[in-house]
Amino acid sequence: MCSHYQTLKDAELLLKKFGVRQKPAAISMYDMWPRYQGVFVRRPVEHDTGDEAVPEREAVVGRWGLISTMTKPEGLDRAGELSTFNARSETASKSFTFGNAWRRAQHCIIPADSIFEPDHREETKARFKTEKSVPTRFTRADGGPLGIAGLWDRYRDAGGQWQESYTMLTINADNDPLFRLYHQPGKEKRMVVILPEGAYGDWLTAPIEATRDFLVAFPSDKLVATPVK
Repeated sequence: MCSHYQTLKDAELLLKKFGVRQKPAAISMYDMWPRYQGVFVRRPVEHDTGDEAVPEREAVVGRWGLISTMTKPEGLDRAGELSTFNARSETASKSFTFGNAWRRAQHCIIPADSIFEPDHREETKARFKTEKSVPTRFTRADGGPLGIAGLWDRYRDAGGQWQESYTMLTINADNDPLFRLYHQPGKEKRMVVILPEGAYGDWLTAPIEATRDFLVAFPSDKLVATPVK
């Protein structure tokens, strides 16, 4: 699972590459970890009202770690402790946490400069003279930003105010040429869904029955994996 990524430093790039009219509210974190406040792109909630002033896409700041709108106030503390920063695409539709967002096709895109995964291979650990896994940074080979497929939802906090949250969708990577090399040996390999730029608009507007059509592996030859030890 991806539990660490770097968001975009360049707000102008967000506007250019992800079709957002306005920059999001400033956030202080470049290195993103679960439960941090990060930026995601979605179709505005008011899009279908017929108001021409509503843009096709908006950049929103929310919690990385989805909390369902179905969560009751008394369950917020427990929900906040769960690892909901990644959602398994195979089971998300039946999950309490992710089910509402899946059924409502609340798709989003998480802009990123890079994502990180652990390299547990003995040859890599020997190369860096460590017994621990080696963090590895994944970037696009052409230097462009990553657009990661996700789901978003909103929940009411203890004060009754709406709060935004999001998660990254993951798929099996046991047979992926690149991502199968990472994570702990003997365990299932997973990877986030990186969307091709040409699919951004279709993903954000896709109905529920088309969701799985987008959940495919990004070409491994278009990514670069760099150890950061």
